[in-house]
Amino acid sequence: MLKFKPQFKRLLFIDRKLRDGKYPNCITLAREWEVSGKTIQRDLDYMRDELSAPVAYDPLRHGYYYSEPNFSLPAMNISESDLFTICVVRTLLIQYKNTPLYEKLSSVLNKIAESLPDQTSINPSWMTDRILVFPEPVTKVRSVIWDTLAKAIRDNRQVTLTHEAPGPSAKSEGERTVDPYYLVSYKGEWYLNAYCHLRKALRTFGVSRISKAKIMDETFTMPSDMTVLKIFGDQFGIIWKPEFYTVRIQFTPVVAPYIRERQWHPAQSIKERRDGGLILEFKTNHINEVKDWVLSWGGGAKILEPAILIEKITKDLRAALDNYKAT
Repeated sequence: MLKFKPQFKRLLFIDRKLRDGKYPNCITLAREWEVSGKTIQRDLDYMRDELSAPVAYDPLRHGYYYSEPNFSLPAMNISESDLFTICVVRTLLIQYKNTPLYEKLSSVLNKIAESLPDQTSINPSWMTDRILVFPEPVTKVRSVIWDTLAKAIRDNRQVTLTHEAPGPSAKSEGERTVDPYYLVSYKGEWYLNAYCHLRKALRTFGVSRISKAKIMDETFTMPSDMTVLKIFGDQFGIIWKPEFYTVRIQFTPVVAPYIRERQWHPAQSIKERRDGGLILEFKTNHINEVKDWVLSWGGGAKILEPAILIEKITKDLRAALDNYKAT
């Protein structure tokens, strides 16, 4: 089957064959590259006329060669910063090690590297020891499930899936039909955000807990108001709820510098306190995710509102204390 191969990559291939000194011709080059002989002939003419390549034909050997052995194609116009970026991306791929994306993205980067001329080399090995990425623990995602969901999203096709509930029981929730909206990577897990026809509402499914998925013939139209900004805009989580809350958190002077240096929410506001602490305020519908985030600051954070969040944190703290009581 014919593959799409850009002309520049094809010219590099012809250039290598000419420099090998084996006198290739249009027929042998076309057969190996899976194109027509006329395409190769046009490439040779382009190299000779536009790139000033000393391409010559030897009638005795029935093939082409460089009349000037030291000739090579002009280098690709790629800057040092471009090469650095490619190297950094290679390093960042580590965090996707256990997902289907890893092999596919690695393959894309390898193709980019292979398409560069010989004058340009990429050796990212020096970055292994000097630029580090410590990935979060990630769940394992079945490639077949990932590919099915990705294709369904691309084509706006409904999916029937079987999802196992988290927790000690880990029971199957049964088969259901969903309209897949988004695939989202969040804290080491991939999630499917979808409209569930069984629950008649938006639901979020952990992709690692989907045991079966099948694309249906039925298509769907994604609601115009279900945008990325609406569902994930406040950045605190991926479990979407229609009700929003105003959250106010007081941070101690010890923790406050770490809060000031980051943008935790796109519409956040900060009120400085005389003791060096601060109060962070924003609106969100991701209450459980905010709860986990606040607990991570220990005694350095105190929820002022809403009441529902205070109740949830109090309950978790009491349960944690019970775990350490002498028995």
